[in-house]
Amino acid sequence: MTKKTNIQRKSTKYNNIKELVIGLLIIIAVNFLGSSQFYRIDMTAEKRYTLTDATKKLINDIDDVIYFRVYLEGNFPAEFRKLRNETREMLDEFSAYSGYIQYDFVNPSSGDDQKQVEAKYHSLMRKGLQPTQLDVREVDATSQRVIFPGAIVSYKGREVPINILHSQMGRSEQETITNSVQALEYKIASAIRILTADKKPKIAFLDGYDKIPDKKLADINNELLNFYDIFYINLEKHHNYLDSIKTLIIADPVKAIPEEDKFLIDQYIMRGGTVLWLVNPIFADMDSLNHAPQTIGMAKDLNIDDMLFKYGVRLNANLIQDLRAVEIPITTGFIGNRPQIDWLPWVFYPIVSNADNHPIVKNLNAIRTEFISSMDTVKAKNVKKTKLLKTSPYTRVLRAPVPISLDIIQNPLPEELYNEQRQTVAVLLEGQFESLYKNRPHPINKLPSNHSFKEKSEKTSQIVVSDGSIIQNQISRHGGHPLPLGYDQYTQDFFENRDFILNAINYLADDTGIIEARAKEIRLRELDKRRIQQSRLAVQTFNVIIPIVIVIIFGLLKNFVRKIKYSKKK
Repeated sequence: MTKKTNIQRKSTKYNNIKELVIGLLIIIAVNFLGSSQFYRIDMTAEKRYTLTDATKKLINDIDDVIYFRVYLEGNFPAEFRKLRNETREMLDEFSAYSGYIQYDFVNPSSGDDQKQVEAKYHSLMRKGLQPTQLDVREVDATSQRVIFPGAIVSYKGREVPINILHSQMGRSEQETITNSVQALEYKIASAIRILTADKKPKIAFLDGYDKIPDKKLADINNELLNFYDIFYINLEKHHNYLDSIKTLIIADPVKAIPEEDKFLIDQYIMRGGTVLWLVNPIFADMDSLNHAPQTIGMAKDLNIDDMLFKYGVRLNANLIQDLRAVEIPITTGFIGNRPQIDWLPWVFYPIVSNADNHPIVKNLNAIRTEFISSMDTVKAKNVKKTKLLKTSPYTRVLRAPVPISLDIIQNPLPEELYNEQRQTVAVLLEGQFESLYKNRPHPINKLPSNHSFKEKSEKTSQIVVSDGSIIQNQISRHGGHPLPLGYDQYTQDFFENRDFILNAINYLADDTGIIEARAKEIRLRELDKRRIQQSRLAVQTFNVIIPIVIVIIFGLLKNFVRKIKYSKKK
């Protein structure tokens, strides 16, 4: 009996050693394969941790450390903790593809000296991070706290800011956090692209035709300089420069574009160039109302209607009135000698929003416009049309000439008249365009050197917006300096004009394709807070007691099985 027991013990010991050796060999083999073959499995339904191919390519080209200093550490409400955790997980995903991606989370409010903390705040704002003020609920009180939901990214001595929180008018905190999470990959990839680009693509504003004053383009210029080299081109003098331009921006021309310049733009498009058209077909100006009770909105003769029609869109000679509009200050009466000023919607300044889930406008919800017109898409062979922006459902369309008077604010029209549904005000055109000058005389007898006339374009794209003010920042009433694009100094609201223009130009000029990351849709699966509050005691009891009961039951079962097992052997 003793000899048999020893043999069994030796056999068991041998089997245990054998299993240990096999296990160690399997672990070594898996680690060896893992070091030579990189692979990750994303089990989320929407593939939130699967980076786009363009982002992966961008990461693989990094040749030095890119350091993310993220200012999302501290005692935050639950929603902001989610944003912090999602940011950390996204950076983990980036660093999994490249050891050069490094990060650290920092609390900008840490420190005992309040002056030092405030100095730190001012430093972060100078670097481009936007602060957010939170109401933090304590046990017996509510306090306010300033946070900087963003990051400073550094690479080879250069820095760029990322504002992680994507605030939006009219959106709840939960929706804002969700949209911010959805934009994480795009924002991180954009920062890497800015820092690592050896050579920036060239874009150009079309000069002449009474162009927008430089001060009103100052903010978008500063933003675009992160991505591109910017030029101003006068086609009469420097048309050869078009050869090196990736995207041409035609912003709010007032005078007619000569036929010769139209021909050069047309052939630029035929050679694969992209164009952002920001064009008001109607001339209307608020400054006129400072000198007269009424002005008239008149159709412009810009000499481009036939061109745009050929490419697939028609700008209509009308003005849109919309009940969802920007508020402006209006004197509604007097208290003594002091005017009483109210803020009322100015129906000629519609607030437009996205018409499609295209990456250019995804999650954009409030864009400020001035004296905007409607547009229609028309038949154009081999051209895909995507409507990007529309007005609200409470819209009224007036054909030019249109009388414009502030009386409509104090004596508003019945809401029933705003019944023309949502009007399209921005369209993306993609495909192969046919030249306007096919089978027509050419206005220029001799083309620039090394060019021959092309009747059909390569695959390219254009965006047409029926508003030139959409790209213009306001000028401060105090000091006359440019304000951020989309910021309304009167209402102190931030609209998303800057994001729209940046997205549009990035889409037109982007060879890397990282804008595809904006199309990702991530859902933060929230628990029903009301139901949790109602069943709080039951949930707490379940979570505390049930695991203990399960452990006790398994312990009793194991003990019972052992008793039966050893009683049989005896």
